[in-house]
Order: sequence, then C-alpha cells, then structure tokens
Amino acid sequence: MNRSLLPVLVLAGAATPALAAESGGGMNPVAVTMFVAIVLVTLGITYWAARRANSADQFYAAGGQISGFQNGIALAGDMISAGALLGLAGLICASGFDGLIFAVGYATGLPFVVFLVAERLRKLGRYTVADVLATRLSETPIRIFTAVATLVIVMFYLIAQMVGAGQLIRLLFGLDYLYAQVLVGALMIVYVMFGGMVATTWVQIVKAVLLLGAGLAISLLVLARFGFDYNALVARAIAVHPKHEGMMMPQAYAGSIWQSVSLGMTLMLGTAGLPHVLMRFFTVPDARAARVSVFWAVMCQSGFFALIFVLGFGALAIVAGDPAYLDAKGAIRGGGNMATIHLSHALGGHTLMGLVSAVAFATILAVVAGLTLTGASAVSHDLYARILGRNSATERSEIRVSRLATVGLGLLSVLLGIAFQSQNVAYMISLAYAVSCSSTLPLLILALYWRGLTTRGAIAGGVTGLVGAVLLTVLGPPVWVKVLGNPAPLFPLDPPTLVTMPLAFLTAIAVSVMDRRRAPSAAMAPALSA
Repeated sequence: MNRSLLPVLVLAGAATPALAAESGGGMNPVAVTMFVAIVLVTLGITYWAARRANSADQFYAAGGQISGFQNGIALAGDMISAGALLGLAGLICASGFDGLIFAVGYATGLPFVVFLVAERLRKLGRYTVADVLATRLSETPIRIFTAVATLVIVMFYLIAQMVGAGQLIRLLFGLDYLYAQVLVGALMIVYVMFGGMVATTWVQIVKAVLLLGAGLAISLLVLARFGFDYNALVARAIAVHPKHEGMMMPQAYAGSIWQSVSLGMTLMLGTAGLPHVLMRFFTVPDARAARVSVFWAVMCQSGFFALIFVLGFGALAIVAGDPAYLDAKGAIRGGGNMATIHLSHALGGHTLMGLVSAVAFATILAVVAGLTLTGASAVSHDLYARILGRNSATERSEIRVSRLATVGLGLLSVLLGIAFQSQNVAYMISLAYAVSCSSTLPLLILALYWRGLTTRGAIAGGVTGLVGAVLLTVLGPPVWVKVLGNPAPLFPLDPPTLVTMPLAFLTAIAVSVMDRRRAPSAAMAPALSA
C-alpha cells in the first residue's frame, strides 16, 4: 500500500502547477506556490498515516490513540471551515449585525455537545453514532436509518464545500471549475482511502493551526491600521456601510421572533447531531480525553469566532471603502465571500493574500476529507459489516468496502459539485444542520436519557424529522423562493428546526409509549449508565 501511494503523491504534486498553467493568466504566483506546498505537506501526512491504517480500529478511529489536545484542535478544525473564514466575514461586511448572530450561534454549539452527548458517546460507541444507538435498540433497522441520515447530512455538506472549493480555486488561481472539482475530489479520495482517520485528523490539525494563525495575523494588522482602537474600527465600518448605524441592528431576522428562535436552535443544537463531529469522540482513549477535546475545541473555536468580529468590520472599513476592490456597481469584486481575501491583499499584498488563499483551500480539503470518511464509515461499518455481510465480513473486507465507498462518494461529490455550479448552495449548510437537529440528535438524546425509547419509536421519530426537515426546507424561503423563483414560500421558517425537531421528539415518544402499552415486557429496555 505504501509503494502504491508514492506515485500518487508525486503525480498530484506535479499535476497542480501543470493544471494551473493550462488555465491561463490571472494567477497569484505566491498563492499557487503556497497552495502546492500545502497539498504536498498534506499528502506527505497521508503517506505517513497510510502505514498505520492497517486495521479497522486505526482506519475508523485512529486506534483511539489521539490525545485530548490533538483531538480538540482537529475538532475545532471541523467547526471553523472556509465558510467561517470567508462567508461570515463577508456576511458581516454586507449585513453587519446579522453576521454576528451566526458567529455567536456557531460558537455556542460545542458546549452543548459536551453537556449532552460527548462523554456517553465515548463510553458506549466504537466507530459511528449507530454503534451507540444499537446498544439500546434493534440493530438492523437503527443502523439502516442512521446510515441513511448520515449520508444525507454528509452529501448536503459536501455539495456546499465542493462548490465553494471550485469557485475559490477558479477565482484565485485561474483554474477551470471542472479541473478544480476533479482536483479536490482526487485529493479527498487519497486522504481518506489511504490514510483513514489518522490522516484526516492530522490534516485537520495542520489546517486549524494555519487558519487560526492567518486569522490572528490579519486581525492584528487590521487593528494596527486603527491604532489598536476597536471603537475607531467600528466607527469607520459604520461610516462606510450604506445603512450606517442601522447595520448594528438585526435586519433579516428582526421581523419574526419564531424565525429567530428557529435559527438559534439550529445553530446551537445542530452541532450535537453532526455525525462527522460526533465521530471524533471515538478517536480518544477515554471519556476524560473526550471532555478535554471539547475544552480545547471550544477555546480555539471561540477565539476564531471572536476574530471574525475584527475581520468582518475590517473588511467593511478597508475593502468596501476602496474602489480598487469594487466592481462597476460598487459591490466587492468576486462577491461578498471574497472580502477576507481582498482584505488580506490590502494589508499584506500578494504574499498575505497567497497565504490566506492557500489556507482557505486547505480548510476545504480538510473538511471534505472528514465528511467523506464519515460517509464511507456509514456504508462499510453500519451497512456492510453489521448488516449485509454480518456473517462473512472480515476486517480486511470491511476496510476494502470503506475505500470503495470513499471512491464512490468522491466521484459523486464531484458530479454534484459540477451540477450545482450555478446554484446558490448556501441553504445546503442550514439544511444539514436542520436534518441533524431533527433526526440524529433526537434519537441520541432519547437513547441516552430515556429508558422508554423503542426501536419503532426511534425510527418513526427519526424518519419524521429527516423527511420534515428536507420537505419544509424545499417549501421554505431557501429553495422555494431563492432557487425556484416563486414569489412567496409555502412554509415561512428558514430553517424549519422549530417545527421539525419537536415533531421528531414527540413522534418518537408517542410511538414508543404505544409500543410499551402493547408489549411492555418487550418494549422496555434498561437505561444506559451515565
């Protein structure tokens, strides 16, 4: 396996500048150089990890030998994606206070994970969320449902990441969108297929350190422009923004309290049901290390989102007020998501812009690798090893199926990234969070804390939440209005978590209670130990 990976490392590194050269001009040489360096470093990590990923335990959970500190940095890497670096800063630049709502909401998600599920997950699980649920419920139906829910969440996330990666590379390096999709897909497959969780974890660690360092550097340079006076920075941002003082008030979510509550529930509770985040708690040796992981992850994540306040207002004060970074209509060139990139150029020229661009690309690579490993684990471990090949699957065949699933998910993500190229895919992330809040999270909470949950109740509640979240999102503003072009949504809330999450809980409880009344001796199960 190690020898077969070596040509991949060489070819991938050589193909990057070749493809970039083919795309023509408009490239930033510093960005391309740093981009190639990051790709080669992460491929080197994969080559090193490939020698250790020889067992299912190593492939899925890094042998449970990742320390609490290391896992905390990797977990923070899962949470602070390119959407945070580029999207949130751009949102603050465009909408002011609304962007701050998202930053605070995402930052509060991880503490809920440790309070609700982290320690119990590590005590009861092995590789996936389904392992935890299967300790309480009938294995076959619960694994099928959990695998389906996991794949739905993963694919929604992957589409958004792949489209973002293609657009970022096309804008920064001049590389054709199709080539960008193929490149990201190939690297994603290599990371997971050969390195498993070990490679994915260390790629996330490298990415998190680079992202935190880049965010801190830009923030210090922004503050230095204003004499390290944050009030002066905000005052300049208010002066530049078209709404002036009005930008410091809620706008998009000011009209409906239910809309605000639904958004808050999604941002704060969605993290606790994301399978690629929960899978990280199986990589540490014990429950104490799981708690330590969350501590360091919260520290890093909260620190980064605090920097977003500086980056967003800095982009507004420096970039939005400079005609060099605006198009003919007065909007930021390349769209609002490029605000941070333009800010880095304004502060540090091509060198800093190249570094930030490469870090943003590394961020996307790390996130898609973690998502792909989670989806592949659902196929190989939950569906193949535990259901389809229960009596014949070996550890070797399970890893082989996982690698085949990785290739399949990689190819599918490339095709979907190409298909959704011209669509606004911002709703994909909110849909992933809404599905998480409405399917996996209710099942986990009830399985961990309520002894009366039955298999039929869990499946009914999970399916209701999953289908409801997808359906109401399609009928709501993100799809019905923004994508399909209808004048008004059939369902007003975006996201629909305020309706779908309680509905999932109530359905699971009601069906379980009816089960217990019909067959109390069969339905009752012992409560899980805390």
